[in-house]
Amino acid sequence: MIIAIDGPAASGKGTLGKRLAHHYGFRHLDTGVIYRAVAQALLESGAALTDEAAAVTAAMELDPEKFGNPVLGTQTVGDAASVVSAIPKVREVLLNFQRQFAAGPPGAVLDGRDIGTVICPDADVKIFVVADPKVRAHRRTLEARGRGEAADEALVLADILKRDERDKNRATAPLKCAPDAHVLDNSNLDIEGGVRAAIAIIEKVRTAR
Repeated sequence: MIIAIDGPAASGKGTLGKRLAHHYGFRHLDTGVIYRAVAQALLESGAALTDEAAAVTAAMELDPEKFGNPVLGTQTVGDAASVVSAIPKVREVLLNFQRQFAAGPPGAVLDGRDIGTVICPDADVKIFVVADPKVRAHRRTLEARGRGEAADEALVLADILKRDERDKNRATAPLKCAPDAHVLDNSNLDIEGGVRAAIAIIEKVRTAR
């Protein structure tokens, strides 16, 4: 079984994917980490984020062992990843990596912004996670401060709105809800409530089959 988690509500989404993978005994891939790793490689090298050749090279030399690097979770790298992810050739290089991960046994949960529409259009279950931008900004600010980073909630909100707009309007794999996806609004849900709601969606789909 492949479970695709998409949507603009980035804050908490990765945790949701991990919890669902643990619940079902599946493997989990936060695909945003892939693009963050590429972006971080560019930042470290001093290359411009829009340097297509450098970005493609970084994508081809991606090292999964570095996915756990805490710096990948910072706002700076996240913003850079949004720019890098808009480069068509970078997405092309990383497409097979993600599909191969999804196809492996016993099942997989992938979360990102184009899983149900591009990476795994035939996923067994698609969940599109949304939340009020102000709620997302508040959560992300708390997460950043929890990591010891200085974070201005108003600036975080502005960054969120800018990233959503950029991702929705990019030419390749824009952020959008798949026609057969189930929308999950977690504006008023904590992570436990979000997990329960997602499991309910998954079990309803499994029962229907």
